[in-house]
Amino acid sequence: MIKLAMSVFISLLFVSAPALAAGSQDGESAAPRKQQLKKGKVSKRQSMRLAAAESNEHMIKRVVMHRGHRKVVYQRMYTAAPPVPTMGDLAGLNLTQDPLELKSSVALVLDQANSEVLFEKNSNVALPIASITKMMTGLVVVEAGQDMEEVLTVTEDDVDRAKFSSSRLKVGSQLTRGNMLHIALMSSENRAASALGRNYPGGLNAFVDAMNAKARALGMNDTHYVDSSGLSKMNVASARDLARLAQAAYHQPLLRQFSTDPKAIVESNGRLMQFGNTNHLVANPGWAIGLQKTGFINEAGRCLLMQAVIEGRAVIMVFLDSKGKQSRTADAGRMRKWLEALKPASLTGTSPVYSTGM
Repeated sequence: MIKLAMSVFISLLFVSAPALAAGSQDGESAAPRKQQLKKGKVSKRQSMRLAAAESNEHMIKRVVMHRGHRKVVYQRMYTAAPPVPTMGDLAGLNLTQDPLELKSSVALVLDQANSEVLFEKNSNVALPIASITKMMTGLVVVEAGQDMEEVLTVTEDDVDRAKFSSSRLKVGSQLTRGNMLHIALMSSENRAASALGRNYPGGLNAFVDAMNAKARALGMNDTHYVDSSGLSKMNVASARDLARLAQAAYHQPLLRQFSTDPKAIVESNGRLMQFGNTNHLVANPGWAIGLQKTGFINEAGRCLLMQAVIEGRAVIMVFLDSKGKQSRTADAGRMRKWLEALKPASLTGTSPVYSTGM
């Protein structure tokens, strides 16, 4: 019942979040200030201060010397806009405490060999997963046995019209399916992921259906996909589901290689382009990473799915809704130190080493 109630709550948040965001962006308190400017005469200085109050800026008073005379000037200083709450924040998951003080609202660590839970925090809650979606995209492409040497073309249909995310692939760019998959997993290239879905038998809709069918086959009961890139907040999964995905994807050598290459040079329209990995840990010799995928959209926060070997033990790590650009990899580092410090006896028990959350 608790899990069902939580799922309903999260669903309601997905519906209400845009309206909440729109209200904060429009700024309901801005109208009265505009009316004040119309009602009576105000000085230029007052006008500047009122205008600054309506935006993310404030006025700084400075005294400067000009031709031997003191002069008062006002400078606009801009402040960062308040952070947009993630779906995890709206569900209150960020209030869950843990002994490692993780910046991620959701965390899960499994022993890859026997699926024993070593650490979990809100691991059953379905949240947006952003570009971790691309790991399922890769799994569907590889298992379909599609020709990796076939040349695919980026079209207008692959351009992100919702979030206007950037891409180094221009409309008309031509790459092999293998190169598209490579940079989708390694560099999280959204247009590449879109092109992979479009060029599946039956088109993108059939591809998304195949993604959801594969999720069901893997027992990912909290998972749902609507696109192949992860740009939509409606692509959701729980950490436990993503651990199942990692287990399945790890059996595909191509997904292991493509997702963990620190960098690669691919050919597009006869021109060589170098791409890097969105996860800097893969280039760190202190880490032994066999599979990984990062993700980020505002609604999801920073996300990370990773397989790594720590103290001779293969583990799967999932971090969702992390706050801060480097926070997800920092959380992985905290988790690694925690696992290294555990006594061997505590690693062989049948009960979770740490468990909390909904």
